[in-house]
Amino acid sequence: MVKAAVILAAGLGSRLGKRTKEKPKGFLEIGDKTLIEHSILHLLSSGIERIYIGTGYLKEFYEELALRYKEITCVTNEQYDVTGSMYTLFQFKNYVKEDFLLLESDLLYDQAALTILQYHHYPDVLLASELTDTNDEVFIEVDDKNQLVNMEKDQNRLFNIYGELIGITKLSYGTFQALCYFADKELQKNKKLDYERALIELCSEKPIAVHKVKELAWCEIDNEVHLKRAVETVYPQIKENMKDRVIEKKILLNPGPAATSNTVKYAQVVPDICPREKEFGAVMKWTAEELTSIVGNRADYTTILFGGSGTAAVEAMISSIVDQDTLLIINNGAYGKRMCQIADAYGIHYIEYKSKQDHPLSLKKLEAIIKKRWPKISHVAVVHHETTTGLLNDIEAIGSLCRCYDVELLVDAMSSFAAVPIAMERMNIHYLAASSNKNLQGMAGVSFVIANKKCLEQLKNIKARSYYLNLYEQYEYFKKTGQMRFTPPVQTLYAMKQAVVEAKKEGIVNRYNRYKKLWNLLIKGITELGLNHIVKEEHHAKLITAIIEPSHKRYHFNELHDYLYERGVTIYPGKLADLNTFRIANIGELEETEIELFLYHLKQYLEKLDLLNN
Repeated sequence: MVKAAVILAAGLGSRLGKRTKEKPKGFLEIGDKTLIEHSILHLLSSGIERIYIGTGYLKEFYEELALRYKEITCVTNEQYDVTGSMYTLFQFKNYVKEDFLLLESDLLYDQAALTILQYHHYPDVLLASELTDTNDEVFIEVDDKNQLVNMEKDQNRLFNIYGELIGITKLSYGTFQALCYFADKELQKNKKLDYERALIELCSEKPIAVHKVKELAWCEIDNEVHLKRAVETVYPQIKENMKDRVIEKKILLNPGPAATSNTVKYAQVVPDICPREKEFGAVMKWTAEELTSIVGNRADYTTILFGGSGTAAVEAMISSIVDQDTLLIINNGAYGKRMCQIADAYGIHYIEYKSKQDHPLSLKKLEAIIKKRWPKISHVAVVHHETTTGLLNDIEAIGSLCRCYDVELLVDAMSSFAAVPIAMERMNIHYLAASSNKNLQGMAGVSFVIANKKCLEQLKNIKARSYYLNLYEQYEYFKKTGQMRFTPPVQTLYAMKQAVVEAKKEGIVNRYNRYKKLWNLLIKGITELGLNHIVKEEHHAKLITAIIEPSHKRYHFNELHDYLYERGVTIYPGKLADLNTFRIANIGELEETEIELFLYHLKQYLEKLDLLNN
């Protein structure tokens, strides 16, 4: 997946007269943003992590923009007034060492244009549209394979006209190197060389595909006529397209799947593809590597993907890792109990340390159990965030204890991953299981295990208990082929990739802070309604909360659930055997107003039953 973009923004924009006298063309305002900011936000939403801007005229505008966006690096063409676009692009020869998207700063375009190039199977692709009849077109000629032959403003100089150049191109690093090699000589003779002409000179040696998009909303702004069209026609069309892509939002306050962004939902709408193609393998590889980076370094840790719910990853972990020794399972909630049930199903020898569900476990008791059975205990398994109550287990302290006894630590991080910061090496975590659909804010259907590579390699000597959920075989097959052993959930993985992009953009710490802010709002609201929650604040994950139900005969959870569901809010029943609770999650694509709306409807329901004063 392309992670870099280069924007050419050095030009004078003189055809726009007074409009560009005091600001560069990229800072023309369209709607509520400048042209360049529209483009930057599109790029970031599409997974671009590094944006290089070639500046020149009034470069300080772009340098100030770079202070607001850490992803931006400005590179100046000091001879901007006497050189062409290839000279500006040539300035990046020592900066860009990867494939990238090449754009012009005076473009207004629908983000769909970037999606097409991001997923295009050719390494070098020019994006074209149908003819716009704006009297300033660059026409494209192609061969019978839709590969670039020529580009001209004078259509009479072409044998055929396939489409119009948009000004958004995907370039491989190899082609960029070839461009720079060509330009290094040519610019000595012609500093006004444009990058389009350089591509034409190169295309006989390096095939450049041309992809024509029908009905794409876009325009280049070079003069007043173009600007008028941008404001009156193109921008309203882009806004309308975005409106068409908006999906009715339900407020999901259940523990998962969590609410997702529209961009994650729409990431599933991709051309049909066989999952055995290298193109899709690259999507899985990128996703797995980025998941690893959230909690560990890729040199020592790796991610193994599975099609299945989070339980699939936990089951793969438990069934594949423990051999003839003993597994110690910490059970302080429904999901600790589930690990015991998995161990039972596979006949794995284990000891259950049953701890209180609403209090932190005793490390002294845990150590006493390990000491008593050591060295028979080879692994400890724990749920990081036990969503039965909202309890956050101290996995760093548990990991430190495991280090003392040379015991490997297995962590179910289903409801903490991508929110609560985790460092596998520092915390001495050997295996960690999570899924796509909670704090990661992806769609349900993909789970994964992040593992220490050295530990993982030792599993090849353990006899398999499961065929589908064999952790080592899944790892080894992906390492050799870049594929899962069995058919993966293709569209869900595209959505997961987009979810990872958005998680990285927000930042894990920032996401957790957002969640905690929502939690504080939730707790303040339920407290004002006279309701109580389980687990003290200092031990609470602040992600999912078990709320004690009103003990009144007029109250029934199912009625509350249905009342809220009719109003677009979903809540979830509790899992405690000895106390009636319901659970509220403040994770996913949620805003403060949505927590406030839940609290408003909850108050209305309780008032309706006359329970607020009882």
